[in-house]
Amino acid sequence: MHAIFDLMKRFFLTILLVTGVLKLNGQINEIGVFIGGSNYIGDIGATTYINPSDVAIGVLYKWNKSPRHAYRFSLKHAEINGDDAESDVPGRNKRGLAFTNTITEFSAGLEFNFFDFNLHQMDQKTTPYIYTGISYAFYDGLFFAGKEPRSDAQHGTAAIPMIVGIKSNITPNLILGAEIGARYTFADDIDGSFPTNENLDNLKFGNLLSKDWYVFTGFTLTYTFGEKPCYCFD
Repeated sequence: MHAIFDLMKRFFLTILLVTGVLKLNGQINEIGVFIGGSNYIGDIGATTYINPSDVAIGVLYKWNKSPRHAYRFSLKHAEINGDDAESDVPGRNKRGLAFTNTITEFSAGLEFNFFDFNLHQMDQKTTPYIYTGISYAFYDGLFFAGKEPRSDAQHGTAAIPMIVGIKSNITPNLILGAEIGARYTFADDIDGSFPTNENLDNLKFGNLLSKDWYVFTGFTLTYTFGEKPCYCFD
């Protein structure tokens, strides 16, 4: 866990260095935190899509290009787990498997506001938004020896984030948001059901045609800074 906080500190320092070196020519910046919960969707445990049962934390940076869209970068970390005992599927209850894993995710993409969100207008503004882009997640590649999950090695996978949320400026420089975001990964061994090691092929189970998903649900709080933007287009 200490290594995760060190990684987040490095992320903050990198963003501050970039924003200090670049003039950004009239752009407005946001930097802040994400606090919420996480859950997993796959071959083990409950099939509830939104079920934040583990703590998720993160840091994020936004570069607002216009009142309608911003480039967004984030680093998040969470524990995820699945337990067949919590499933309403009889076959899973009888199988009785459970696992715990951790996800550390870096994501970059575009956030789109449904309404104009000009941060230099003093009145309070609220807008729904969506976000997508590309994520890369680090996790332990798992497999099951009997009913015990084991780690093969640390693995990585690309993922597609799909986030919906709503945000509002609660002070001239603070923006509070609430969001739900599912990630479709290109991995199937986060839960241990489909180990990638060829020597473990006989231990594969579950739906081999589907991939693992994980969901972050929570709140963002960002601080705005930077020059007043002109929001004009060439």
